[in-house]
Amino acid sequence: MVKYSRMAALLFVDLLIVNFSYIFALLLRFEFEVNSNQFNQYFTVYADNILPLTIVSLLAFSMVGLYTSIWRYAGSEELVKIAIGAFLAPIFGLSFITIARPMTILPRSTYIIAGMLMFMLVAGSRYTYRFLRNLRNPGSFNNLILRVGRKELIGSNVTKVMVVGAGDAGASIIKEIKQHPEYGKKVIAAIDDNPNKLGSRISGVKIVGDRSKIKTTARKRGINEIIVAIPSANHKEIQNILNECNKTKCKIKVLPALIDLINGNVSVSNLRDVEIEDLLGRDPVKVNLREISGYLEGKIVLVTGGGGSIGSELCRQIARFRPRRLIALDIYENTVFELANEMKTKYPVLEFEVVIGSVRNLERMREVFEKYKPHVVFHAAAHKHVPLMEKNPKEAVVNNIIGTKNMVDLSDEYSVSKFVMISTDKAVNPTNVMGATKRVGEMILQEKSVHSRTSYTAVRFGNVLGSNGSVIPIFRKQIASGGPVTVTHPEITRYFMTIPEAVQLVIQAGAMADGGEIFVLDMGEPVRIMDLAENIIRLSGYVPGVDIDIEITGLRPGEKLYEELLLDEEKTSKTAHQKIYVEHPLPTEPRLQELLFPENERGLEKEIDSLIKKSDAEVKEWLHQLVSNYTPQE
Repeated sequence: MVKYSRMAALLFVDLLIVNFSYIFALLLRFEFEVNSNQFNQYFTVYADNILPLTIVSLLAFSMVGLYTSIWRYAGSEELVKIAIGAFLAPIFGLSFITIARPMTILPRSTYIIAGMLMFMLVAGSRYTYRFLRNLRNPGSFNNLILRVGRKELIGSNVTKVMVVGAGDAGASIIKEIKQHPEYGKKVIAAIDDNPNKLGSRISGVKIVGDRSKIKTTARKRGINEIIVAIPSANHKEIQNILNECNKTKCKIKVLPALIDLINGNVSVSNLRDVEIEDLLGRDPVKVNLREISGYLEGKIVLVTGGGGSIGSELCRQIARFRPRRLIALDIYENTVFELANEMKTKYPVLEFEVVIGSVRNLERMREVFEKYKPHVVFHAAAHKHVPLMEKNPKEAVVNNIIGTKNMVDLSDEYSVSKFVMISTDKAVNPTNVMGATKRVGEMILQEKSVHSRTSYTAVRFGNVLGSNGSVIPIFRKQIASGGPVTVTHPEITRYFMTIPEAVQLVIQAGAMADGGEIFVLDMGEPVRIMDLAENIIRLSGYVPGVDIDIEITGLRPGEKLYEELLLDEEKTSKTAHQKIYVEHPLPTEPRLQELLFPENERGLEKEIDSLIKKSDAEVKEWLHQLVSNYTPQE
């Protein structure tokens, strides 16, 4: 409706311009002698032919596309169109009168003058509209100098581009590409979901349809590259658009979100390759910075597993909140050494220290607590790889259970204010050793919170994109070596999140915790791993099943088709954070509670010491006694 209203307004303005141009041309021709017989004679001729002269003029304007261009983005191409239309309009008028009414012809000079006036007035009306629109939107105010005659790059090496998004950002991208032939790109078509824009043009580029036309347009017009230029779109919308783009064989570029473009102009230089994060279809988690700074600023903070993917990112983000001292503890020195160099460069004033040691060693951890006396502890140290822990269950038990208990007990002993443990969705109805040991860690934490002044909490989330050993780096290595990409099952699904948002959730949970809760992130819809593999292959510039094969290898020991974030019997409630839910404490399993009785000093540790001498099957059976909903797999 808006489209046709705008077109009707343009037609009305042009109707006035055409008739004014002919009248004023006659006045100029006869030097404004309106009472002369000649002027009155020719004015009568004009009046008798006013309808056909107007119609053929508007027809000429329509033929060159003056009613399909989006004038808020008008450039030199639109100026050329106006010139051609103003040239054709009087020719059509003269031709009609010469053929239909040869005895009532106007002076030849009248047509020439009228054509010149039409050009000036039509151009003036369009660019005045553009100027006023830009005044209302100063952020989109562009250079109004019209550059005519710029030659387009022509040749077989030109990259044919389709732009998705015909708003301000898309228009800026189209104009910049046209004005810079050295980019080696030519915009062939534009896509926009607004039905009012269908058939319109931006700088000469036609809007050919909505997102459903992406695949057919790319095929019919030989598109090589698709640019998604909708910085205001949310992640779900971008995901849907990228899913359509992935049905083509085109290279895909995206314009960053609006927040990333603040204080900067939209430009081709802003474009980036599509990342797998764009396909998650979920907006990143945002945190309450005021709450976070309240419990970290000026505090001594200890991060276990500080050299790992999550631990190192925790250190980076905690450093922003100006703690008094930040300690990264890890048993593996290489990664934490690199982190130390990075932190010294980025935060030279921060007291950042590295401690080498294992959370399994109680006496070494006591030395650390005695020396630094931390106010806040983030416990990220753990064995996490499911297949490896299935084959090494004793190591998983010692590291993930004893290591967690050591940190929980010492935090209580040294009056730590807040203790935050990194957990996993694999702790829910666990089918593997790793998940079972993490569930035991959650129960240890919840049981301790009943008897301690320390605020204990756990944060449970799914797979982390880009973390060490995660599926995406593995896929990329397989693609780099020519394939195949291996997927364990065609229907297997997983929840995913980025490292920064996982860490933000962990830090936010520490601020929200009262004690004993397990916080869970609303991670959106689970991702089918087969779809993920196909998307990564496409993003790497290959065609799945043609350039890179996908091989189904079968589920690994302890692996299940889908992950859960909550136990069936767990009661959850919303928090003040719209993306975070809280699960309240459940009764600890009787067998574990017996081992954790205060009078049963080191009962759990002693039992695990004796367990180390037993078989892997016996270790798994022991885990089943502690976590009743864990069923060991053969």
